[in-house]
Amino acid sequence: MDFSLDQIAVPFRMQPGLRRLEAGEPQLTSLRPGSALHADKLSVLQAGLSRHAVPGFDPGPAMESIAARAQLERFAGTFSSEVSLELAFEEDFAVLDGATATVPWLCVCVPSHWAPEDKLGQSLAAIHGPVADNALLQAATTQLVQLATGGGRWERFVWTLTPSPLYDQHPLRHPRTQWPDAADAQEFAARTFLRAERQTFFPVGRGTQQAVFTIRVMLHPLAQAVAGPAQAQRLHDSLASMSDAVLAYKNITPARDPLLRWLKTRIS
Repeated sequence: MDFSLDQIAVPFRMQPGLRRLEAGEPQLTSLRPGSALHADKLSVLQAGLSRHAVPGFDPGPAMESIAARAQLERFAGTFSSEVSLELAFEEDFAVLDGATATVPWLCVCVPSHWAPEDKLGQSLAAIHGPVADNALLQAATTQLVQLATGGGRWERFVWTLTPSPLYDQHPLRHPRTQWPDAADAQEFAARTFLRAERQTFFPVGRGTQQAVFTIRVMLHPLAQAVAGPAQAQRLHDSLASMSDAVLAYKNITPARDPLLRWLKTRIS
């Protein structure tokens, strides 16, 4: 997993957290055939449920920009008419239109408990509306759109904890996995996964005022993701600082106390 618990905020807070990418930092990841992520993406693709577009929107310039980015990064995989966008990359994709601050196109196979078809054509402010403790996100929406569609390349990470080993967590395709009924904190943690997303932006160009938004979902058993006492302490403190609203939004409320107990055993 290309995500470290050293990167999480303490205290926890919902915020944009954009970082400008330096030249040479990649934004695309080759999807390994036979992997669990490949299987989930293939299933959604075969069902014809991966792509959504506002009527009349032309995704051609965005697709050209993705191909150009892959070429620039000397992408090791294959991206052509024979191998679809969905199966070439680990990333899912969307387009952010700077002129309207809306999302007119999505190619998303593995959402984290949200329905891409419901977000189509919405403004970024509306998309962030259901997020708990979203004051910082909402206040930064205008600046976020300007930065993301202003020609630069940007990166941010979001993370959560989940009992589900599935990459595809579309709410209509997969009901939420229930947290284990385990009194033992060790057993509870053994059935918990760290789910992180690396989200990046790069420009479409050609006078479109658009940016490609990439979403790379990473999933790892929590017990393996916590590398040592320092990371256990950081996750403990971040989790302990979450508001009730954030815990409910992330569906972590039932997991908070057993995971805090488990993390304390990893700190000492």
